[in-house]
Amino acid sequence: MLLLDNHDDFGGHAKRNEFSLAGRTQLMNGGTLEIDSPRPYSAVAAGLLREIGITDVTALSRKVEHRGFYDRLGLRRGVFFDAETFGADKLVVGPDALSFYEPAPGATRIRLRELLKDAPLSLRARNDIARVVEEGRDYLPGLPDAEKKQRLARISYRDYLQKLAGVDELAIAYFQALTHGEWAVGIDAVSALDCWAFGLPGFQGLKLSRHSIPAMSYTPAGYLDTGGSATLHLPDGNATIARLLIRSLVPSALPAAGAEDVVTARVDYAQLDRASSAVRVRLGSTVVRARHVGDPAGARTVEVSYLRDGRAYTVRAAGCVLACWNMMIPYLCPELPAAQRQALHSLVKSPLVYTSVALRNWQSFKALGVHRVYAPGSYHTSFRLNPRVDIGAYRSATGPDEPILLSMERTPCKPGLTEYEQNKAGRAELLATPFATFERKIREQLLRTLGPGGFDPARDIEAITVNRWPHGYAPEYNSLFDPVVPEARRPHVIGRARFGRITIANSDSGAAAYTDSAIDQASRAVDELLGA
Repeated sequence: MLLLDNHDDFGGHAKRNEFSLAGRTQLMNGGTLEIDSPRPYSAVAAGLLREIGITDVTALSRKVEHRGFYDRLGLRRGVFFDAETFGADKLVVGPDALSFYEPAPGATRIRLRELLKDAPLSLRARNDIARVVEEGRDYLPGLPDAEKKQRLARISYRDYLQKLAGVDELAIAYFQALTHGEWAVGIDAVSALDCWAFGLPGFQGLKLSRHSIPAMSYTPAGYLDTGGSATLHLPDGNATIARLLIRSLVPSALPAAGAEDVVTARVDYAQLDRASSAVRVRLGSTVVRARHVGDPAGARTVEVSYLRDGRAYTVRAAGCVLACWNMMIPYLCPELPAAQRQALHSLVKSPLVYTSVALRNWQSFKALGVHRVYAPGSYHTSFRLNPRVDIGAYRSATGPDEPILLSMERTPCKPGLTEYEQNKAGRAELLATPFATFERKIREQLLRTLGPGGFDPARDIEAITVNRWPHGYAPEYNSLFDPVVPEARRPHVIGRARFGRITIANSDSGAAAYTDSAIDQASRAVDELLGA
């Protein structure tokens, strides 16, 4: 079996950022953050994790993740109000990124109005934010459960807050970026129903049933009934999953004993593409063509052409799985039926940026009493100190005098457009933005936010890695813009149909931007290929 990968490293979106700070390796996810899903993992996806060495996700999480570590140090979440949006620069410590303030153990809960008293907000805006988060008003009185959900599926969260809840425009600006991390667009392009299902504030008084959800929501009923999958964050995100897969396929390339050892193991890249191996992984190889040799209906061979080191190569096989961005497949395989090509072209992925910043220490965070900041009007709309995870020989920072990695997130969306038009505009922005712009914006934002705590970007920033994902999250169903059609007529289902001895995978094929979707779709594509 030959795996052709256009990247210089394996893993795709499960990318690993590696830094050497004060003589110690520090890791950060440059892409996929963790094992999690709004659904319980399928038998196939859970079975694969067990097979590659993660036998119990929950047990491993409890062993290696130090959840609540920063809270125990007295650090809280905060909100940064920027002058351009709110009239003055101000860091308010207390409310978290979703405005769900949780007091420290043993502490008295502080009302949100009190937390926001020093924020550069009007009295009405402060009262509106507190009302949405803390009060249980029914903004759709008199309607039955099903009709409320139908209404919520057809309006954005922004319209729900503004038109039904009567929230002030400045308060809307406060809520605007709450959906960036999950959907890569703002609250203007996400349905109120999906925001309710995800747990965003403002729906408490509607008293909606979590055991019944209409078909127009992307969120499956399994999420509401079970709370979704178990979660696990590893130091490099799901790059560890990719490493475990490589170890399983090409054992000589990654000689590690188990899931805990593979995080710090050194990859022997020379072993990935050896003629004697049953599985060969060829990096830096960009596929440009995939076609049947002869009539697709009766062909017994597929021919794949790819570019590597400036030269073109062709290989032949009994079958081929195209597990790339689905919208690229019509260019690779133009013989596909017209309806399938059109469906694949429509699967527009969401752009986003994960920036990793290496800091000399985190004394300024300690001085300000904060470890995670939501910044709805800033260039990066959130940033946080690297979660503490200790696994195998890997050790995270434990004190503010030590170097640490900071994760910053930017979603280049364009409010006011449809979701897919925002995606296209954001992708164009990412492709046109030089690194110097990112560096300037990072230094400026951290100085404005952390400067009162003594932060000096010239002194405290050791290194920056910008992970641009022009094609990031897989496209998911959006009831604001997508027609209500049966599952069989949705683009991702039409697009993934087997074409002779060519099958199609990727999380795009499952319309879900999660690792379990990628695994499930890969399993389906391989089964179809074997059936062919």
